[in-house]
Amino acid sequence: MAKRRDWLIGLSVVVITFALIMVFAGISATKSGNDRYVEEGNGDKIGVIRLTGPIYNSETLVRQFQHFGRRSDIHAIVFRIDSPGGGVAASQEIYDAVKFVRDSGKPVVASMGSVAASGGYYVACGADSIIANPGTTTGSIGVIAQFVTMRELMEKIGIRVETIKSGPYKDTGSYHRDFSTADRRYLQSWVDDAYAQFTEVVAHERRLTLAEVKKMADGRVYTGRQAFQLGLVDAVGNLETAVAMAASLAGITGKPALVQLRRRQLSLFDLLFQQAEGMLRGANGMTLHYRMP
Repeated sequence: MAKRRDWLIGLSVVVITFALIMVFAGISATKSGNDRYVEEGNGDKIGVIRLTGPIYNSETLVRQFQHFGRRSDIHAIVFRIDSPGGGVAASQEIYDAVKFVRDSGKPVVASMGSVAASGGYYVACGADSIIANPGTTTGSIGVIAQFVTMRELMEKIGIRVETIKSGPYKDTGSYHRDFSTADRRYLQSWVDDAYAQFTEVVAHERRLTLAEVKKMADGRVYTGRQAFQLGLVDAVGNLETAVAMAASLAGITGKPALVQLRRRQLSLFDLLFQQAEGMLRGANGMTLHYRMP
């Protein structure tokens, strides 16, 4: 029993250490690199910003919106989204960046790819118009917080955690104890407030009543065609449709030039880093998500 316990503890330490090294190395590499933009075409320019994968942070996307927002030669922005959502605060920061550019007078059109759900839908709401493919998975308007409880496992292998805390809720969500009734009430109110913020944004941006939004905002996903029928998106189409709409809103005639951040091939390290970052950001359990489960 003692050997098994030591083996589990040792393995946990190795995994956590490796994940930390990847996260901090990845963050350093991201911050030290300079953004490089590439241009395709010779017409008036439209910026293309891509959100791909879960929303763990907002810095890169916010920086791109700020960059294109300042450039006088960029007449509109197409925001291409392929994301199941992610962190609440990160989604809100990206939405704010989209909305700021839109409100400054530069058209922004959101283009949904395979999936633009939960936080992926939230960030799209900041655009002038939202276009989804007929088969896009979108919606999933809601909030989720998940916790891992390992009390029974820890008891079996002989591990006990002693806690000294300043208040009754300071260790709520800890993996080593079960939830109390008070814990559940407290966490539900936390989730409910984030949910209220989400539904208020959707109601405001889509010009719907809060009651109308809440009928749709029970976590269900919709196809792009269903979302159009419900008023959650403005049109059904693809990326080219979004580019054409952005050009029209900006008064561009002819085929526009597309400008976007240079994309590079994702390495195995990048994929592992993304997974590790997501795990560590939610490691203490006290993280809210606008994402699909």
